[in-house]
Amino acid sequence: MRTTTLDIRQVLDERPVSSLQLRVFFLCFLVALLDGFDTQAIAYTGPAIAKAFGMSPGDMTYIFISGTLGMALGAMGLGMIGDRIGRRVAILGSIVLFGVFSLAIAFAQSPTQIVALRFLTGLGMGGATPVLLAMAAEYSPSRLRGAVLTGVLLGLPAGAMVGGVLAAGWMPVIGWQGIYIVGGAIPLVVLLICLAFLPESAQFLASRGRPEDLSRARRLVARIAGKPIADGTVFMVPPVAGKGSVAALFTPEYRTSTIAIWSIYLLNWIAWFMFLLWLPTALTGMGLDQPTAALGTVIVNAAFIVFAIPLSIFLPRIDVRRTLTVMFMIGIAVCAGLALVNTSWTVVFALVALAGFGIGGQQIALNYLISSTYPTELRATGTGWAIGIGRTGAIVGSAAGGWLLQAGGTSGYFAGLAVPLVLAAVAVVLVRTRRQAPVEAFAAGH
Repeated sequence: MRTTTLDIRQVLDERPVSSLQLRVFFLCFLVALLDGFDTQAIAYTGPAIAKAFGMSPGDMTYIFISGTLGMALGAMGLGMIGDRIGRRVAILGSIVLFGVFSLAIAFAQSPTQIVALRFLTGLGMGGATPVLLAMAAEYSPSRLRGAVLTGVLLGLPAGAMVGGVLAAGWMPVIGWQGIYIVGGAIPLVVLLICLAFLPESAQFLASRGRPEDLSRARRLVARIAGKPIADGTVFMVPPVAGKGSVAALFTPEYRTSTIAIWSIYLLNWIAWFMFLLWLPTALTGMGLDQPTAALGTVIVNAAFIVFAIPLSIFLPRIDVRRTLTVMFMIGIAVCAGLALVNTSWTVVFALVALAGFGIGGQQIALNYLISSTYPTELRATGTGWAIGIGRTGAIVGSAAGGWLLQAGGTSGYFAGLAVPLVLAAVAVVLVRTRRQAPVEAFAAGH
């Protein structure tokens, strides 16, 4: 029998987007939406939990840290499962984790229980994102990959917005426990939907090469191609990314840039998580009631989405270092304004919205900084290590916000928030960039 060789990526690039691909993209976005809801749930329920258990901001720090630590470990653990066992299995596992343990938080009887449950929830929340992006990328044609990955990623702030709206309108009625019941029950319903309708990655199946996997891959590719795939067809397996070594990041050509990039990721994630997780608590401390303070989360995440779309369009065409410098300067100005503005709420919420660009927007721009600094063979390694360093910053930011609020009040908190942004802006100057292809850049950044 004649053997035919087929490149799955070529099929994706040559064919119109199929209903199967659209289904995968939608389900990935939906899971990211629920992930974003549960990730930010602690931010807008934090003040109510603190009141219920008589906790200070310093006491709440442990709850925030536990969730962020769980997310860091989950990203590494479930990411490895996704590479070894399958994207679908890892996605389903992440939904189980953040669905079941979020639901359990609603019935917690002590802060210690919430700390433990928040850590377990974090394992699922952190593990979902990298596997969702891998799945979406492996079903995307190259011409749309950047747009698809951006769309999936925007599910995270969109979910946070939904949670903030729910908290503002319904938390006085259903209590903080009700937020976690919603945040746990809906993912378990989506779990059933994904069990029925989310396929495994055809590229992953082809890479394993087992007869039953190849048969499943042929059926999936046939649905994308719109025509049968012969039983004897074998697939060209995409080259394994990330063969570059960590040592190569510290050769004389890249050493300074690597240290600078790691510093930027670390410092920006410190500031972003300090802001995201502690904003409702800070606004409550400034005199807002808890439901209205929860709207701060809605505003900053809505602004992040609004700014992210044009950023993803224009970043491949403009100087990313200059753009990052401007963004950090705006973030510093936002922090200074919030430290001084007191209770002029229109100005406060305008500055909170601007923080979606000046503190959060760097999450989009940093993808392009990586790709414009390293060559293709080092890009995946550079990205993985930079994100790992960034997650360390998220843990630090989760802790630092509570300490700053307790020690310096809201003014001290916002002033302290500017410090990592200033240092990150200095680090940007040290990065030496190269010119890279825009589509490849964004895909490699995730």
